[in-house]
Order: sequence, then structure tokens, then C-alpha cells
Amino acid sequence: MKEIAVILVSAILVNNFVLSKFLGVCSFLGVSKSTSASLGMSGAVIFVMVLASAVTYPINILLDQNNLGYLRTIVFILVIAALVQFVEIVIKKYMPGLYSSLGIYLPLITTNCAVLGVALLNVEESYNFIQSIVNAFGAGVGYTIAILMFAGVRERITNATGIPKAFQGVPITLIAASIVSVSFFGFAGIVEGLFQ
Repeated sequence: MKEIAVILVSAILVNNFVLSKFLGVCSFLGVSKSTSASLGMSGAVIFVMVLASAVTYPINILLDQNNLGYLRTIVFILVIAALVQFVEIVIKKYMPGLYSSLGIYLPLITTNCAVLGVALLNVEESYNFIQSIVNAFGAGVGYTIAILMFAGVRERITNATGIPKAFQGVPITLIAASIVSVSFFGFAGIVEGLFQ
């Protein structure tokens, strides 16, 4: 149980895919303009990450058994693309408001390297099925925390006055993202101390 807790907390805080590994940054920067859109994107990313990890785990075993490990990345991308299409269809049908607010960033989950990164990290770390699911869920929760924090920061930046003209828009957004990113590095020591 301790190992599962370490994987979960580490995926959420220490090895945050957006703020530590810099994966999934395009959707992170694109959707984080509003909290509601960020929350919707986060739910979709968590769902796709967990489902992709569950589906790619047995596929990876089949690839390894047949000496086809070199096809892993291509097969994982195809699986993730199919899952994202499924999520897009469901959101479009049952949540049209969320679908329109996510816009182009919903199909971009297919190319969201964080989703592929989770599936490949599960293989690299030799996680079993439960550990893979926990890691994927933790990575999704970490993505959610990061994007919601950043959405709050961006909403405040949008309403801020006194930002020099040279820093308005994308530059101040990237500066804010770097400051949020640096704040997550402090969790590494805390997590190590908690589980020793």
C-alpha cells in the first residue's frame, strides 16, 4: 500500500507532467484561460490517461511476448487517438457547452504528449496493472491541479493593471507558468520525507 501511495503522490506533486516534465504544455497554455474550461479539459485528460493506461498495459505484454516492442510508441499513439475520438464524441453529444469551450484543444489530447508519456512511463518503470492505473490517475490529478492553479493565475493576470507593455500577453503567461512550475519543485523533499 505504501508503494501505491508513493506512486500517487509522486505523480501528482513531484513528477507533475506539466510542471516537472513539461509534457502537455500546449493544452495547458491553450485551455487555462478560464477555470471552467480547465476543469473540463482536466476531466477529459484524467479519463483518457487512465483508460489509455488500462488498454495499453495488455497491449504492451502482447508486444513484448511477440518481440514487437519496437512498435510500442506507434501502437500506443493509435490507441490514444481512438480513445480521444471516443471522448470527443461523448462530450459533443452530452456536454455541448464544454465541447465548444474546449474547441481545438479537445482533439489535441490525441497529440498530448502527457497521455503518451504516462503510458510509456508505466512501461519504463515496469509498473504492474494497478500501479499503472494509479500512476495515470495521479498524473491526471497533477495535470488538473497545475491547470486549475494556472487558470486562476491567468485570470488574475488578465485583470491586472501595471504590467509593462513588453510583458503583456504571452510573455507574462510564460513567466507565470515558470513561477508556478518552480513552486512544485519544493514537493520533492516533502514527499521523500513522508514515505521514508
